[in-house]
Amino acid sequence: MRLKDVNPSFDTYVVARGPALMRLAWLLARDEHLAQDVVQEVLARASTRWNRIERMGSPDAYVRKMVVNELLSWRRRRHDVPTERLPERIAAGTYGGDPAGHAADRDEVIGLLATLPRQQRAVLVLRYYEGLDDEAIAAIVGCAPVTVRAHASKGLARLRAATSALKESL
Repeated sequence: MRLKDVNPSFDTYVVARGPALMRLAWLLARDEHLAQDVVQEVLARASTRWNRIERMGSPDAYVRKMVVNELLSWRRRRHDVPTERLPERIAAGTYGGDPAGHAADRDEVIGLLATLPRQQRAVLVLRYYEGLDDEAIAAIVGCAPVTVRAHASKGLARLRAATSALKESL
C-alpha cells in the first residue's frame, strides 16, 4: 500500500506514530519481522476505516489496542519463543556513566521480558514503556483493571526472581 493512496490524516498519523508502534510491537513480540508484519497488518486494516477511527476521538489509543490485540492473538505461536538463556549480568546502575553498559542492561531486561507470558509482558510494556495507567491498559488488553494489576504483580515477581537467580549465580 502506498501512502498517497490513503487519507492524508492517516498519512500524517503513520509518519508521526509509525516508529512508536513498531517499538511497541517489537517489545511485545521480541521478533523484528513479526513486529513489522503485525504493524503493517494493523495499519492496513486501520487505513480502510480511518475516518471512523479518527471520529472516535483517540485514534492512537485505538491503533495501539489493535497492535496489542493482534500480537496477543497471533496464530503463529512459533514466533513467541522465550530466550534459551538468561543474561549473565543484570545489575542496573553498575556502569556509572557508561552508555554501553546501560544499553547492555536494557537489552538484558528486554530479554527477560521475552520470557514472560504474553499478557504479563503486554501489561508491563504498556505500563512502563508506554506510561499508561491501569484503566487504559485494561481497555487495550480487554480485561478489568484488577486483572491488569494481577498481571503486573505476577510479571514483576517473575522478573525479580530471575534477577535474584542471576545475582546468586554470580
